[in-house]
Amino acid sequence: MRTLLNLIWLLLCGIWLAIGYAIAGIVCCLLIVTIPFGLASFRIADFALWPFGRRLVERPDAGAASVIGNVIWIVLAGWWLALAHLVTAVALAVTIIGIPLALANLKLIPVSLVPLGRVIVPIDAGQDGRYPVVR
Repeated sequence: MRTLLNLIWLLLCGIWLAIGYAIAGIVCCLLIVTIPFGLASFRIADFALWPFGRRLVERPDAGAASVIGNVIWIVLAGWWLALAHLVTAVALAVTIIGIPLALANLKLIPVSLVPLGRVIVPIDAGQDGRYPVVR
């Protein structure tokens, strides 16, 4: 089921969202100071391509630098990407098959706003103690 949802996601909106994140990552990497934002954007582009079966969890070692970086990210690129997720979710919600994808798109809005200090893990991670379990 995850593979089917991921394929539908990829065709309807995943490729466009990933391109948006990749463009934000390229722009951030052009400016030397914002390379960490570019790397985070590329990481989320990968997540936006194939989101079902994976989740984002907060890194336990993320500190004040991540908070400050996230504030800067919101101003530079986060709100544009969150707006793209919102518009895509509204467009997907028009069709019956798109409603689960629209809900998944809405779940990606917080990630697009605050990407630093998070890591992408498989959905069943946490059972072996390597990743923190988020409830």
